[in-house]
Amino acid sequence: MEYVTRIVIIGGGPGGYEAALVAAQLGAEVTVVDCDGLGGASVLTDCVPSKTLIATAEVMTNFESSHQELGITVGDAAQESGIGVDLGKVNRRVKRLALAQSHDITASVIRAGARIMRGHGRLEPTQAPDGSREVVVTAADGTEQRLTADAALIATGGHPREIPDAQPDGERILNWTQVYDLDTLPEELIVVGSGVTGAEFAGAYQALGSRVTLVSSRDRVLPGEDPDAAAVLEDVFRRRGMNVMSRSRAASAKRIGDRVEVVLSDGRVITGTHCLMAVGAIPNSEGIGLEEAGVRLKDSGHIWTDKVSRTSAPGVYAAGDCTGVFALASVAAMQGRIAMYHILGETVAPLNLRTVSANIFTDPEIATVGYSQADIDSGLIVARAVKLPLLRNPRAKMQGVRDGFVKLFCRPGTGIVVGGVVVSPRASELIHSLAIAVDNSLTVEQMANTFTVYPSLSGSIGEVARQLHTTKAAQG
Repeated sequence: MEYVTRIVIIGGGPGGYEAALVAAQLGAEVTVVDCDGLGGASVLTDCVPSKTLIATAEVMTNFESSHQELGITVGDAAQESGIGVDLGKVNRRVKRLALAQSHDITASVIRAGARIMRGHGRLEPTQAPDGSREVVVTAADGTEQRLTADAALIATGGHPREIPDAQPDGERILNWTQVYDLDTLPEELIVVGSGVTGAEFAGAYQALGSRVTLVSSRDRVLPGEDPDAAAVLEDVFRRRGMNVMSRSRAASAKRIGDRVEVVLSDGRVITGTHCLMAVGAIPNSEGIGLEEAGVRLKDSGHIWTDKVSRTSAPGVYAAGDCTGVFALASVAAMQGRIAMYHILGETVAPLNLRTVSANIFTDPEIATVGYSQADIDSGLIVARAVKLPLLRNPRAKMQGVRDGFVKLFCRPGTGIVVGGVVVSPRASELIHSLAIAVDNSLTVEQMANTFTVYPSLSGSIGEVARQLHTTKAAQG
């Protein structure tokens, strides 16, 4: 087989730029076609900006929830803390950091030897006799340039889904890409959608000082997540004053002067100063010649791929949110790297979603890896579980942490760790040890016999492993 050297990547998000780095380092001729700036939505309008905003909210929450217990006073100890947020300043920092991250990624890609072209890429429908195909790049001024690719990677991401009768105006009715243009904190914010994006923004704005109403069409917030974790978060939301409206589907949202009126499907009406629509995403798969080139799309518009990122069209691969595999930057990056390894003839391990660790940046954070409680309850896998509340953890007590737990799943008999859930501050950091255990088929005995720092939140991971190991030994 002829060695592939010319690779064109359409889209500069995590799936695209990580693929470019790998391919360039392996000696391929790489061109990245991008129209918004490297990093894509993940860096410019989604992950990096939202987590930067949440970082400010986290400081506010930690202070408000624990300063009195920890003996911290501000001014008159009998009064409220008196701290507030300059949202305009927060959002300027958000945009500055996002742009800086994009510039850093661009510099890395260029240093690796890849070329970056600004514009929209489109696949030509036919292949040449040698298997190559052309990618047409249309610049902002309408001029076109043709690139020859031995292989192409589609990494075009997605964009916010919209409800026909709730169109964002960028001022009072917003999607998650527009919130960073606000200069003042919404006094009354209605968040429509209780998935990951809705829950993260609802919690963040509540911490910043907004009165938040969260509209959920399901029985609980985070309907796709661990039910114990979702219950903890919903209890925290309600306890902190959030109005969580379960089994309530928004039918429309319209602006009336300086207020927004949201009509629910059952006829109820709620009002606020602002409304954030967080009702999912749509893949960017239209207008780039996919179906004409033989790329099969799912009914949702997502690109079908196999476990090494191949599409149904020869020489065309795909990675990231446009595939609908798992809407995480880490998964997009892995899909992109796997595609390049496969294209360039390197040893490659197929994508294994059972080893993916994920985190929801609420307060407390919710981190997961491996098989879930739903998998166990449905009989997909036979496993035992132990859950240990953080209330028993000495470090948590010292820090004034009351909410959260560590849950571990292992196979009966062997004790091999197959999954876990951490609900705590910085769960995104704590989940890594569980991810290592799942990825390497470690046993609860091995985890139980590994030293942990005392006192530490990670001590609960060791303790829950010991409890599972003791249970296994007793049953054996």
